[in-house]
Amino acid sequence: TTNENISTQMQEVYETLNILASGIQTLNDDTQRLSSESIRLQSSIESVTQEFSSLKLSIQEQSSFLDGVKPNQEILQQDVASLKQKVDDMQYVSYDGTLIWKITNFHEKMMDAQSERQTSIYSPPFYSSSTGYKMRARLYLNGDGNARRTHMSLFFVLMRGPNDAILKFPFNYKVTFCLYDQTPQQRHIIDSFRPDIKSNSSQRPQSEMYIASGIPKFFPLTMIQQEGNPYVREDTMFIKVMVDFDDMPKTLLPYALSLNPGLPIHIHQLMIKQEIERREQSQSQQSPTSLANRPITLTMSPNFTDISDTLLSCELGHDAGSSMHVQQTPIEQDANEMVSQEPQETESYDTGITCVETRGDDDDPNGH
Repeated sequence: TTNENISTQMQEVYETLNILASGIQTLNDDTQRLSSESIRLQSSIESVTQEFSSLKLSIQEQSSFLDGVKPNQEILQQDVASLKQKVDDMQYVSYDGTLIWKITNFHEKMMDAQSERQTSIYSPPFYSSSTGYKMRARLYLNGDGNARRTHMSLFFVLMRGPNDAILKFPFNYKVTFCLYDQTPQQRHIIDSFRPDIKSNSSQRPQSEMYIASGIPKFFPLTMIQQEGNPYVREDTMFIKVMVDFDDMPKTLLPYALSLNPGLPIHIHQLMIKQEIERREQSQSQQSPTSLANRPITLTMSPNFTDISDTLLSCELGHDAGSSMHVQQTPIEQDANEMVSQEPQETESYDTGITCVETRGDDDDPNGH
């Protein structure tokens, strides 16, 4: 009986051991499976981590790109505006030594000048001829230097041109500026200057734009800022720049600048030539001999001590461009009056009137 019990117990232990062995094998299998799963998950985690890092880097790159888009967009807009300005300049380029500069958005540009965001603006380039000097104007709307905040300053700038090597320098031609009155009164503001040949501004340009020269106090700001002034209409101002290669008389400038800007330049030149001829003809018709019938005033010197010691002075009106030399010869002297011969007139084209002092002589009863 005892042996049977022992055998039964041994059988139970054996079965238990088999169960435990089977469980251990299962546990080993599970451990290996979990280990493999862990390795796979670790690999997946590493892969996800790498992808996350790549995604983060991509997001950072995109963020940097987006941050750079705005300034690049601003630069691109500036480039587009610059190209547009160059295209506009090429469309309206002048090759006859004159430029009509249309300045739009005047009040905005004036505020930019006053706030010093942009103190000056440049006109489109223009040329004296198809092979000539390249030039432009520079305008300080709020003034420059001593004229700051008191006057508009307007300057002339020589630019480096393609044919400078064969052009003559220094540049010494008179430059005229005209600020247009846009009303029928046409009270244009006209001023001229001639570049100083000793200044660097008139020498051959060594850079794209050379030193400017011009008129610092071109026009008072108090006048241009008046409401309804005739020089700014519809927020637009017009300035004409004219290089005078013919030394036009200053008195002719108002006429030349009053001509219709819409007419071709050769018509302008013809009309100016006709005006010069008309003025010359008008002057020639005013003959100096017409002075013969004008009154002559004779004045006796108040300092004479004797009637035989007399000084005559002559006053005579004369036509422009000519004068008349008049010599009076006394022929009879009396205590109460003096009689003279008809004046001896000689035509002359200088200025002034000759007055002759005549003195009496005891040996000459006529006082010659």
